[in-house]
Amino acid sequence: MHPRPFAISDPDRPAIILPATDQTITYGQLEAAANRGAHLLRALGCVRGDGIALLMDNEAAIFDLGWAAQRIGLYLTSISTKLSAADIAYILWDSGARILIASDRLASLAQAALAEADGVQGYLVDTAVDPLKNWSASVVRYPDTPVPNESAGTDMLYSSGTTGRPKGVKPPLPEGPLDAQTALEGMGTALYGMGQDCIYLSTSPLYHAAPLRWAMTIHRLGGTVVVMDRFDAEDSLALIERYRITHATWVPTHFVRLLKLPEDVRARYDHGSLKAVIHAAAPCPVPVKQAMIDWWGPIVHEYYSGTECCGITALSSPEWLSRPGSVGRAVLGRVRIVGENGQEVAPGETGDVFFSDGPTFTYHNDPDKTAAAHNDRGWATLGDVGHLDADGYLFLTDRRSFMIISGGVNIYPQEIENCLITHPQVADVAVIGVPDEEMGENILAIVQPAESVDGDAALTEELTRFVRTALGGVKTPRAFVFRADLPREPTGKLMKRRLIDEYRAPAATMRG
Repeated sequence: MHPRPFAISDPDRPAIILPATDQTITYGQLEAAANRGAHLLRALGCVRGDGIALLMDNEAAIFDLGWAAQRIGLYLTSISTKLSAADIAYILWDSGARILIASDRLASLAQAALAEADGVQGYLVDTAVDPLKNWSASVVRYPDTPVPNESAGTDMLYSSGTTGRPKGVKPPLPEGPLDAQTALEGMGTALYGMGQDCIYLSTSPLYHAAPLRWAMTIHRLGGTVVVMDRFDAEDSLALIERYRITHATWVPTHFVRLLKLPEDVRARYDHGSLKAVIHAAAPCPVPVKQAMIDWWGPIVHEYYSGTECCGITALSSPEWLSRPGSVGRAVLGRVRIVGENGQEVAPGETGDVFFSDGPTFTYHNDPDKTAAAHNDRGWATLGDVGHLDADGYLFLTDRRSFMIISGGVNIYPQEIENCLITHPQVADVAVIGVPDEEMGENILAIVQPAESVDGDAALTEELTRFVRTALGGVKTPRAFVFRADLPREPTGKLMKRRLIDEYRAPAATMRG
Protein backbone atom coordinates (compact mmCIF):
# COMPACT_ATOMS: atom_id res chain seq x y z
CA MET A 1 0.00 0.00 0.00
CA HIS A 2 0.97 3.69 0.08
CA PRO A 3 0.03 6.78 2.12
CA ARG A 4 -1.59 8.55 -0.85
CA PRO A 5 -4.93 6.66 -0.75
CA PHE A 6 -5.32 7.62 2.92
CA ALA A 7 -4.53 11.26 2.09
CA ILE A 8 -7.36 11.17 -0.46
CA SER A 9 -9.96 9.23 1.53
CA ASP A 10 -9.21 10.65 5.00
CA PRO A 11 -6.90 13.69 4.73
CA ASP A 12 -7.36 14.67 8.39
CA ARG A 13 -6.15 11.30 9.67
CA PRO A 14 -3.03 11.83 11.86
CA ALA A 15 0.06 10.47 10.12
CA ILE A 16 2.74 11.77 12.51
CA ILE A 17 2.61 12.96 16.11
CA LEU A 18 5.67 14.64 17.68
CA PRO A 19 5.00 14.84 21.43
CA ALA A 20 8.14 16.87 22.15
CA THR A 21 6.81 19.79 20.07
CA ASP A 22 3.11 18.95 20.31
CA GLN A 23 2.80 18.71 16.52
CA THR A 24 0.36 16.58 14.53
CA ILE A 25 0.83 16.13 10.78
CA THR A 26 -2.10 14.69 8.84
CA TYR A 27 -2.01 12.41 5.83
CA GLY A 28 -3.22 15.30 3.69
CA GLN A 29 -0.35 17.48 4.89
CA LEU A 30 2.18 14.66 4.45
CA GLU A 31 1.01 14.00 0.88
CA ALA A 32 1.16 17.69 -0.04
CA ALA A 33 4.66 18.09 1.44
CA ALA A 34 5.94 14.94 -0.29
CA ASN A 35 4.57 16.07 -3.65
CA ARG A 36 6.12 19.51 -3.33
CA GLY A 37 9.41 17.93 -2.32
CA ALA A 38 9.32 15.61 -5.33
CA HIS A 39 8.75 18.57 -7.67
CA LEU A 40 11.66 20.50 -6.12
CA LEU A 41 14.01 17.50 -6.24
CA ARG A 42 13.16 17.03 -9.91
CA ALA A 43 13.78 20.75 -10.52
CA LEU A 44 17.20 20.39 -8.87
CA GLY A 45 18.09 17.76 -11.44
CA CYS A 46 17.42 14.52 -9.56
CA VAL A 47 16.46 11.58 -11.78
CA ARG A 48 15.68 7.93 -11.04
CA GLY A 49 18.70 6.22 -9.51
CA ASP A 50 20.16 9.42 -8.00
CA GLY A 51 20.49 9.86 -4.26
CA ILE A 52 19.80 12.48 -1.60
CA ALA A 53 21.02 12.55 2.00
CA LEU A 54 19.36 13.62 5.23
CA LEU A 55 21.12 14.73 8.42
CA MET A 56 18.20 15.09 10.78
CA ASP A 57 16.87 14.82 14.26
CA ASN A 58 13.52 13.08 14.71
CA GLU A 59 11.35 15.73 13.07
CA ALA A 60 8.50 15.79 10.58
CA ALA A 61 10.60 16.82 7.58
CA ILE A 62 12.33 13.45 7.54
CA PHE A 63 9.02 11.92 6.41
CA ASP A 64 8.25 14.71 3.91
CA LEU A 65 11.59 14.04 2.25
CA GLY A 66 11.48 10.28 2.64
CA TRP A 67 8.18 10.06 0.79
CA ALA A 68 9.29 12.66 -1.79
CA ALA A 69 12.34 10.54 -2.63
CA GLN A 70 10.33 7.32 -2.61
CA ARG A 71 7.94 8.50 -5.33
CA ILE A 72 10.56 9.64 -7.85
CA GLY A 73 12.92 6.66 -7.78
CA LEU A 74 15.68 8.07 -5.57
CA TYR A 75 17.98 6.42 -3.06
CA LEU A 76 17.51 7.98 0.39
CA THR A 77 20.56 8.02 2.67
CA SER A 78 19.73 9.06 6.23
CA ILE A 79 22.98 9.85 8.06
CA SER A 80 23.67 9.46 11.78
CA THR A 81 23.82 12.80 13.56
CA LYS A 82 26.52 11.33 15.80
CA LEU A 83 29.12 11.05 13.04
CA SER A 84 31.99 13.45 12.48
CA ALA A 85 31.94 15.98 9.66
CA ALA A 86 34.64 13.93 7.93
CA ASP A 87 32.54 10.75 8.01
CA ILE A 88 29.46 12.64 6.81
CA ALA A 89 31.48 14.11 3.94
CA TYR A 90 32.72 10.62 3.10
CA ILE A 91 29.15 9.30 2.97
CA LEU A 92 28.06 12.18 0.75
CA TRP A 93 30.93 11.44 -1.65
CA ASP A 94 30.61 7.66 -1.51
CA SER A 95 26.83 7.60 -1.95
CA GLY A 96 26.92 10.12 -4.79
CA ALA A 97 24.22 12.17 -3.05
CA ARG A 98 23.28 15.25 -5.04
CA ILE A 99 21.63 17.07 -2.14
CA LEU A 100 21.97 17.20 1.67
CA ILE A 101 19.07 18.43 3.79
CA ALA A 102 19.83 18.97 7.49
CA SER A 103 18.02 19.94 10.66
CA ASP A 104 18.52 23.58 11.59
CA ARG A 105 20.23 22.50 14.82
CA LEU A 106 22.90 20.71 12.79
CA ALA A 107 23.83 23.68 10.58
CA SER A 108 27.46 23.83 11.76
CA LEU A 109 27.99 20.10 11.25
CA ALA A 110 26.39 20.25 7.80
CA GLN A 111 28.54 23.25 6.85
CA ALA A 112 31.71 21.41 7.88
CA ALA A 113 30.70 18.29 5.94
CA LEU A 114 29.81 20.24 2.80
CA ALA A 115 33.18 22.01 2.92
CA GLU A 116 34.72 18.59 2.19
CA ALA A 117 32.04 17.40 -0.26
CA ASP A 118 32.35 19.22 -3.55
CA GLY A 119 29.28 19.45 -5.74
CA VAL A 120 26.65 18.60 -3.09
CA GLN A 121 23.88 21.15 -2.72
CA GLY A 122 22.92 21.89 0.89
CA TYR A 123 19.66 22.88 2.60
CA LEU A 124 18.44 23.43 6.14
CA VAL A 125 14.83 22.62 6.94
CA ASP A 126 13.64 26.09 8.00
CA THR A 127 16.58 28.50 7.86
CA ALA A 128 19.51 29.39 5.62
CA VAL A 129 23.19 29.59 6.57
CA ASP A 130 25.69 29.87 3.74
CA PRO A 131 26.09 27.64 1.74
CA LEU A 132 22.88 25.95 2.99
CA LYS A 133 19.61 27.25 1.56
CA ASN A 134 16.16 27.19 3.18
CA TRP A 135 14.27 24.05 2.09
CA SER A 136 10.88 25.18 3.41
CA ALA A 137 11.09 28.51 1.63
CA SER A 138 12.13 26.80 -1.59
CA VAL A 139 9.63 23.95 -1.62
CA VAL A 140 6.54 26.07 -0.93
CA ARG A 141 6.74 27.48 -4.46
CA TYR A 142 5.99 24.06 -6.00
CA PRO A 143 2.57 22.40 -6.51
CA ASP A 144 1.19 19.90 -4.02
CA THR A 145 -0.03 17.59 -6.80
CA PRO A 146 1.87 14.44 -7.89
CA VAL A 147 4.79 14.75 -10.29
CA PRO A 148 4.42 13.00 -13.66
CA ASN A 149 6.05 9.62 -14.27
CA GLU A 150 6.39 8.59 -10.63
CA SER A 151 8.55 5.57 -9.80
CA ALA A 152 9.43 3.82 -6.56
CA GLY A 153 12.61 4.62 -4.69
CA THR A 154 14.27 2.97 -1.70
CA ASP A 155 16.91 3.64 0.95
CA MET A 156 20.67 3.19 0.92
CA LEU A 157 21.71 3.33 4.55
CA TYR A 158 25.21 3.25 6.01
CA SER A 159 26.82 1.38 8.85
CA SER A 160 27.73 3.38 11.95
CA GLY A 161 31.40 3.40 11.04
CA THR A 162 32.62 1.70 14.24
CA THR A 163 34.79 -0.74 12.22
CA GLY A 164 36.37 1.69 9.75
CA ARG A 165 34.67 3.88 7.19
CA PRO A 166 30.86 3.58 7.03
CA LYS A 167 29.63 1.33 4.22
CA GLY A 168 26.42 1.79 2.28
CA VAL A 169 24.02 -1.11 1.82
CA LYS A 170 22.62 -0.74 -1.67
CA PRO A 171 19.61 -2.81 -2.73
CA PRO A 172 18.30 -2.71 -6.29
CA LEU A 173 15.68 -0.04 -6.98
CA PRO A 174 12.11 -1.41 -6.94
CA GLU A 175 10.74 -1.97 -10.43
CA GLY A 176 7.07 -2.22 -9.48
CA PRO A 177 4.42 0.36 -8.63
CA LEU A 178 4.65 2.77 -5.69
CA ASP A 179 2.20 0.69 -3.67
CA ALA A 180 3.91 -2.70 -4.16
CA GLN A 181 4.06 -4.58 -0.86
CA THR A 182 7.37 -4.52 1.00
CA ALA A 183 8.77 -7.28 3.21
CA LEU A 184 8.13 -5.27 6.39
CA GLU A 185 4.59 -4.45 5.31
CA GLY A 186 3.90 -8.15 4.87
CA MET A 187 5.43 -8.93 8.28
CA GLY A 188 3.55 -6.11 9.98
CA THR A 189 0.16 -7.24 8.77
CA ALA A 190 0.66 -11.01 8.96
CA LEU A 191 2.61 -11.30 12.21
CA TYR A 192 1.73 -8.22 14.25
CA GLY A 193 -1.76 -7.21 13.12
CA MET A 194 -0.68 -3.77 11.91
CA GLY A 195 -3.26 -1.81 9.91
CA GLN A 196 -5.16 1.47 9.67
CA ASP A 197 -5.98 1.45 13.38
CA CYS A 198 -2.31 1.07 14.35
CA ILE A 199 -0.87 3.74 16.65
CA TYR A 200 2.85 3.07 16.55
CA LEU A 201 5.51 4.34 18.97
CA SER A 202 8.87 5.00 17.32
CA THR A 203 11.45 4.82 20.12
CA SER A 204 14.74 5.30 18.24
CA PRO A 205 16.54 7.73 15.91
CA LEU A 206 15.09 7.66 12.41
CA TYR A 207 18.53 7.70 10.79
CA HIS A 208 18.79 4.00 11.64
CA ALA A 209 17.43 1.39 9.25
CA ALA A 210 14.75 -0.35 11.32
CA PRO A 211 13.17 2.77 12.89
CA LEU A 212 12.93 4.57 9.54
CA ARG A 213 11.64 1.53 7.66
CA TRP A 214 9.04 0.61 10.29
CA ALA A 215 7.72 4.17 10.54
CA MET A 216 7.30 4.40 6.77
CA THR A 217 5.67 0.96 6.82
CA ILE A 218 3.04 2.29 9.22
CA HIS A 219 2.33 5.09 6.74
CA ARG A 220 1.86 2.50 3.99
CA LEU A 221 -0.78 0.89 6.19
CA GLY A 222 -2.55 4.12 7.15
CA GLY A 223 -1.59 4.14 10.83
CA THR A 224 -0.26 6.90 13.08
CA VAL A 225 3.43 7.21 14.00
CA VAL A 226 4.19 8.74 17.41
CA VAL A 227 7.86 9.79 17.34
CA MET A 228 10.00 10.13 20.46
CA ASP A 229 12.71 12.77 20.05
CA ARG A 230 14.96 10.61 22.25
CA PHE A 231 14.40 7.48 24.29
CA ASP A 232 13.56 7.74 27.95
CA ALA A 233 12.15 4.69 29.73
CA GLU A 234 9.48 6.42 31.82
CA ASP A 235 8.54 8.77 28.96
CA SER A 236 7.87 5.75 26.74
CA LEU A 237 5.42 4.37 29.30
CA ALA A 238 3.71 7.76 29.57
CA LEU A 239 3.35 7.95 25.78
CA ILE A 240 1.87 4.45 25.62
CA GLU A 241 -0.83 5.54 28.04
CA ARG A 242 -1.37 9.02 26.57
CA TYR A 243 -1.74 7.98 22.93
CA ARG A 244 -3.15 4.47 23.48
CA ILE A 245 -0.20 2.97 21.61
CA THR A 246 -0.99 -0.35 19.92
CA HIS A 247 2.41 -1.25 18.45
CA ALA A 248 6.02 -0.30 19.17
CA THR A 249 9.54 -1.41 18.30
CA TRP A 250 12.37 -1.69 20.80
CA VAL A 251 15.89 -2.99 21.33
CA PRO A 252 16.91 -5.13 24.32
CA THR A 253 18.63 -2.18 25.99
CA HIS A 254 15.26 -0.41 26.12
CA PHE A 255 13.80 -3.43 27.90
CA VAL A 256 16.64 -3.43 30.43
CA ARG A 257 16.06 0.24 31.19
CA LEU A 258 12.30 -0.27 31.49
CA LEU A 259 12.75 -3.16 33.89
CA LYS A 260 15.18 -1.20 36.07
CA LEU A 261 12.62 1.53 36.69
CA PRO A 262 11.30 1.46 40.26
CA GLU A 263 8.28 -0.83 40.64
CA ASP A 264 5.96 2.04 41.55
CA VAL A 265 6.95 3.90 38.35
CA ARG A 266 6.31 0.84 36.19
CA ALA A 267 2.91 0.37 37.83
CA ARG A 268 1.92 4.01 37.35
CA TYR A 269 1.13 3.76 33.64
CA ASP A 270 -1.54 1.85 31.73
CA HIS A 271 -0.16 -0.31 28.92
CA GLY A 272 -3.42 -2.13 28.18
CA SER A 273 -3.70 -0.67 24.65
CA LEU A 274 -0.62 -2.60 23.46
CA LYS A 275 -1.33 -5.32 20.92
CA ALA A 276 2.21 -6.15 19.79
CA VAL A 277 5.66 -5.00 20.84
CA ILE A 278 8.54 -5.99 18.59
CA HIS A 279 12.24 -6.09 19.41
CA ALA A 280 15.37 -6.69 17.36
CA ALA A 281 18.92 -5.33 16.80
CA ALA A 282 20.66 -7.61 19.33
CA PRO A 283 20.06 -10.87 21.21
CA CYS A 284 17.87 -10.32 24.25
CA PRO A 285 18.95 -11.97 27.53
CA VAL A 286 16.50 -14.72 28.41
CA PRO A 287 15.65 -13.36 31.89
CA VAL A 288 15.03 -9.89 30.44
CA LYS A 289 12.62 -11.14 27.80
CA GLN A 290 10.88 -13.42 30.27
CA ALA A 291 10.36 -10.44 32.58
CA MET A 292 8.89 -8.36 29.73
CA ILE A 293 6.44 -11.15 28.84
CA ASP A 294 5.50 -11.49 32.52
CA TRP A 295 4.84 -7.72 32.63
CA TRP A 296 3.17 -7.03 29.25
CA GLY A 297 1.83 -10.46 28.43
CA PRO A 298 2.49 -12.76 25.44
CA ILE A 299 2.56 -9.88 22.96
CA VAL A 300 6.36 -9.58 22.79
CA HIS A 301 7.61 -10.46 19.30
CA GLU A 302 11.17 -10.73 18.02
CA TYR A 303 12.85 -10.72 14.65
CA TYR A 304 16.43 -11.02 13.42
CA SER A 305 17.73 -9.22 10.35
CA GLY A 306 20.07 -6.37 9.43
CA THR A 307 20.36 -3.25 7.33
CA GLU A 308 21.24 -5.62 4.46
CA CYS A 309 17.83 -7.33 4.83
CA CYS A 310 19.13 -10.46 3.07
CA GLY A 311 16.78 -12.52 5.23
CA ILE A 312 14.55 -12.29 8.31
CA THR A 313 13.62 -14.69 11.10
CA ALA A 314 10.76 -14.04 13.52
CA LEU A 315 8.87 -15.63 16.39
CA SER A 316 6.03 -14.89 18.81
CA SER A 317 5.95 -15.04 22.61
CA PRO A 318 4.38 -18.54 22.71
CA GLU A 319 7.07 -19.82 20.33
CA TRP A 320 9.81 -18.19 22.39
CA LEU A 321 8.43 -19.54 25.66
CA SER A 322 8.82 -23.05 24.29
CA ARG A 323 12.30 -22.25 22.92
CA PRO A 324 13.84 -19.57 25.18
CA GLY A 325 16.68 -17.75 23.48
CA SER A 326 15.59 -18.40 19.90
CA VAL A 327 15.23 -15.56 17.37
CA GLY A 328 12.73 -17.52 15.30
CA ARG A 329 12.29 -19.25 11.97
CA ALA A 330 12.87 -17.71 8.56
CA VAL A 331 10.05 -15.56 7.20
CA LEU A 332 12.22 -14.14 4.40
CA GLY A 333 14.93 -16.23 2.80
CA ARG A 334 16.20 -19.52 4.22
CA VAL A 335 18.64 -19.91 7.13
CA ARG A 336 21.77 -21.96 6.48
CA ILE A 337 24.36 -22.81 9.14
CA VAL A 338 27.81 -23.24 7.63
CA GLY A 339 30.76 -24.90 9.35
CA GLU A 340 34.49 -24.21 9.11
CA ASN A 341 34.77 -26.36 5.97
CA GLY A 342 32.15 -24.30 4.15
CA GLN A 343 29.52 -27.02 4.32
CA GLU A 344 26.14 -26.94 6.06
CA VAL A 345 26.09 -28.54 9.50
CA ALA A 346 23.41 -30.62 11.18
CA PRO A 347 20.77 -29.17 13.52
CA GLY A 348 22.26 -28.37 16.90
CA GLU A 349 25.75 -27.72 15.51
CA THR A 350 27.19 -24.21 15.67
CA GLY A 351 28.45 -22.35 12.62
CA ASP A 352 28.19 -19.12 10.66
CA VAL A 353 24.64 -17.95 9.95
CA PHE A 354 23.86 -17.43 6.25
CA PHE A 355 20.67 -16.67 4.33
CA SER A 356 19.87 -18.10 0.93
CA ASP A 357 16.97 -17.22 -1.39
CA GLY A 358 16.57 -13.74 0.12
CA PRO A 359 16.79 -10.21 -1.31
CA THR A 360 20.09 -9.22 -2.89
CA PHE A 361 22.35 -6.34 -1.87
CA THR A 362 25.83 -4.96 -2.37
CA TYR A 363 28.06 -2.79 -0.22
CA HIS A 364 28.28 0.34 -2.35
CA ASN A 365 31.69 0.86 -3.95
CA ASP A 366 33.16 -2.05 -1.97
CA PRO A 367 33.26 -5.29 -4.00
CA ASP A 368 35.68 -6.91 -1.54
CA LYS A 369 33.32 -6.41 1.42
CA THR A 370 30.39 -7.57 -0.72
CA ALA A 371 32.30 -10.72 -1.68
CA ALA A 372 33.30 -11.37 1.95
CA ALA A 373 29.61 -11.29 2.98
CA HIS A 374 28.72 -14.03 0.47
CA ASN A 375 29.95 -17.58 0.02
CA ASP A 376 30.59 -19.45 -3.23
CA ARG A 377 26.89 -20.36 -3.46
CA GLY A 378 25.75 -16.75 -3.19
CA TRP A 379 24.42 -17.09 0.38
CA ALA A 380 24.78 -13.93 2.47
CA THR A 381 25.85 -13.49 6.10
CA LEU A 382 25.53 -10.67 8.61
CA GLY A 383 28.56 -12.01 10.49
CA ASP A 384 26.72 -13.89 13.24
CA VAL A 385 27.30 -17.34 14.69
CA GLY A 386 24.50 -19.68 15.78
CA HIS A 387 22.65 -22.96 15.28
CA LEU A 388 19.27 -24.27 14.17
CA ASP A 389 17.19 -26.70 16.17
CA ALA A 390 15.40 -29.64 14.58
CA ASP A 391 12.37 -27.46 13.77
CA GLY A 392 14.35 -24.74 12.03
CA TYR A 393 14.42 -22.20 14.87
CA LEU A 394 17.58 -20.10 14.95
CA PHE A 395 19.63 -19.51 18.09
CA LEU A 396 22.36 -16.85 17.89
CA THR A 397 25.63 -17.21 19.76
CA ASP A 398 27.43 -13.93 19.02
CA ARG A 399 29.17 -11.96 16.33
CA ARG A 400 32.03 -13.89 14.75
CA SER A 401 34.28 -10.83 15.05
CA PHE A 402 33.75 -10.60 18.83
CA MET A 403 34.65 -14.21 19.65
CA ILE A 404 37.38 -14.64 22.28
CA ILE A 405 39.88 -17.51 21.97
CA SER A 406 41.39 -18.20 25.37
CA GLY A 407 43.64 -21.22 25.84
CA GLY A 408 42.29 -22.67 22.59
CA VAL A 409 38.65 -22.42 23.78
CA ASN A 410 36.10 -20.38 21.80
CA ILE A 411 34.21 -18.02 24.15
CA TYR A 412 31.33 -15.83 23.05
CA PRO A 413 31.00 -12.56 25.02
CA GLN A 414 27.24 -12.25 24.48
CA GLU A 415 26.55 -15.14 26.86
CA ILE A 416 28.60 -13.49 29.60
CA GLU A 417 27.01 -10.08 28.97
CA ASN A 418 23.54 -11.63 29.14
CA CYS A 419 24.44 -13.09 32.53
CA LEU A 420 25.97 -9.94 34.04
CA ILE A 421 23.20 -7.56 32.94
CA THR A 422 20.76 -9.46 35.14
CA HIS A 423 22.75 -8.65 38.28
CA PRO A 424 20.97 -5.88 40.24
CA GLN A 425 24.23 -3.96 40.76
CA VAL A 426 24.97 -3.74 37.02
CA ALA A 427 23.47 -1.00 34.83
CA ASP A 428 25.34 -1.87 31.63
CA VAL A 429 28.12 -4.21 30.54
CA ALA A 430 30.38 -5.17 27.66
CA VAL A 431 32.70 -8.16 27.51
CA ILE A 432 35.75 -8.26 25.24
CA GLY A 433 38.94 -10.23 24.77
CA VAL A 434 42.29 -8.65 25.64
CA PRO A 435 45.78 -9.98 24.81
CA ASP A 436 47.36 -12.44 27.22
CA GLU A 437 50.85 -13.95 26.77
CA GLU A 438 49.92 -17.34 28.19
CA MET A 439 46.27 -17.79 27.11
CA GLY A 440 46.30 -15.79 23.87
CA GLU A 441 43.32 -13.78 25.09
CA ASN A 442 41.61 -13.28 28.40
CA ILE A 443 38.13 -12.07 29.25
CA LEU A 444 37.62 -8.46 30.34
CA ALA A 445 34.25 -7.23 31.60
CA ILE A 446 33.64 -3.48 31.32
CA VAL A 447 30.84 -2.61 33.72
CA GLN A 448 28.72 0.44 34.42
CA PRO A 449 27.59 -0.05 38.03
CA ALA A 450 24.01 0.65 38.97
CA GLU A 451 23.22 4.01 40.50
CA SER A 452 24.80 4.51 43.94
CA VAL A 453 26.92 1.34 43.55
CA ASP A 454 30.71 1.63 43.88
CA GLY A 455 32.90 -0.06 41.30
CA ASP A 456 35.38 -1.51 43.74
CA ALA A 457 37.06 -4.72 44.82
CA ALA A 458 33.92 -5.88 46.61
CA LEU A 459 31.86 -5.55 43.42
CA THR A 460 34.57 -7.35 41.43
CA GLU A 461 34.43 -10.23 43.90
CA GLU A 462 30.62 -10.33 43.82
CA LEU A 463 30.39 -10.33 40.02
CA THR A 464 33.16 -12.92 39.68
CA ARG A 465 31.28 -15.24 42.00
CA PHE A 466 27.99 -14.53 40.17
CA VAL A 467 29.33 -15.45 36.72
CA ARG A 468 31.33 -18.45 37.98
CA THR A 469 28.19 -19.89 39.57
CA ALA A 470 26.08 -19.30 36.45
CA LEU A 471 28.52 -20.13 33.66
CA GLY A 472 31.55 -21.87 35.14
CA GLY A 473 35.17 -20.89 35.47
CA VAL A 474 36.14 -20.86 31.78
CA LYS A 475 33.63 -18.09 30.98
CA THR A 476 34.32 -16.00 34.08
CA PRO A 477 36.06 -12.66 33.35
CA ARG A 478 39.62 -12.50 34.60
CA ALA A 479 39.34 -8.73 35.13
CA PHE A 480 36.68 -6.08 35.62
CA VAL A 481 36.83 -2.41 34.69
CA PHE A 482 34.24 0.01 36.07
CA ARG A 483 33.24 3.21 34.27
CA ALA A 484 30.45 5.77 34.35
CA ASP A 485 28.91 4.72 31.03
CA LEU A 486 29.45 2.62 27.93
CA PRO A 487 29.42 3.96 24.36
CA ARG A 488 26.08 3.17 22.77
CA GLU A 489 24.22 4.40 19.74
CA PRO A 490 20.98 6.25 20.58
CA THR A 491 19.20 3.05 19.51
CA GLY A 492 20.95 1.26 22.37
CA LYS A 493 23.37 -0.62 20.13
CA LEU A 494 26.70 -1.11 21.91
CA MET A 495 29.68 0.32 20.03
CA LYS A 496 31.87 -2.56 21.09
CA ARG A 497 34.57 -1.95 18.49
CA ARG A 498 35.36 1.35 20.21
CA LEU A 499 35.90 -0.49 23.51
CA ILE A 500 38.02 -3.17 21.84
CA ASP A 501 40.25 -0.52 20.31
CA GLU A 502 40.53 1.28 23.65
CA TYR A 503 41.29 -1.68 25.89
CA ARG A 504 43.45 -3.64 23.49
CA ALA A 505 45.74 -0.65 22.96
CA PRO A 506 49.24 -1.09 24.49
CA ALA A 507 48.75 1.84 26.88
CA ALA A 508 45.38 0.63 28.15
CA THR A 509 45.02 0.24 31.91
CA MET A 510 42.57 -1.96 33.74
CA ARG A 511 41.23 -0.71 37.01
CA GLY A 512 38.73 -2.66 39.01
